[in-house]
Amino acid sequence: MIYGYCRVSTNRQVITRQVENILKVYPGARIYQEAYTGVTSDRQEWKKLKKLVSSGDILVFDSVSRMSRNAEEGIQEYFELYNRGVKLIFLKESYINSDVYTKAKEQQIAKTGNKITDILLGAIEEVLKVIAVDQIEKAFEQSEKEACDIRTRTKEGLKVKKAQGVILGRRVGSKIQTKKSIEMKEKIKLLAKDFGGNLKDIQVIELLKISRNTYFKYKRELKEEL
Repeated sequence: MIYGYCRVSTNRQVITRQVENILKVYPGARIYQEAYTGVTSDRQEWKKLKKLVSSGDILVFDSVSRMSRNAEEGIQEYFELYNRGVKLIFLKESYINSDVYTKAKEQQIAKTGNKITDILLGAIEEVLKVIAVDQIEKAFEQSEKEACDIRTRTKEGLKVKKAQGVILGRRVGSKIQTKKSIEMKEKIKLLAKDFGGNLKDIQVIELLKISRNTYFKYKRELKEEL
């Protein structure tokens, strides 16, 4: 079975980009998603998913940073799942996919029963694990740097627009939209086939957990805005 896990750090962030990225590569993936700020210690969907997956299953993340909030926790989660036989895939950091670590281990000579030789082979296996841990840590650092860069560029862009006299916010005379409707429309634009996404209407409705009437109302309004 193929599963995907998506997480955002605040309720204001849009999670659909992660969902779309996973479904592009694994259209049949069963997606688990949630907003987790770090203040709340429980990631209920993640806990459900960890209990559900078993040996032979594939677990896909858009990025390693979605698996956990920091490298230390991520490394622990990585090897816990790996040792259970779960295949881990990170779309943006494929060099730490669990297959890479597995292939490196398989290239070792099988243990011989000779005490000295087996000690040496065991040491090699530990070295491979250290290398894997180092790669995971670097992946977390790079992911955090990219997220920080995006936040910085966004803030700088808003400052430039404000300095240029650009009025930010809703245009006078435009329709009043709620925060929820804006978020839902953004998700529909990313996911629905009518707007370049990969999902059928019924799939988007089920994924976003909204009524058919609301969904088609948002679609109609989006088409009017084009």
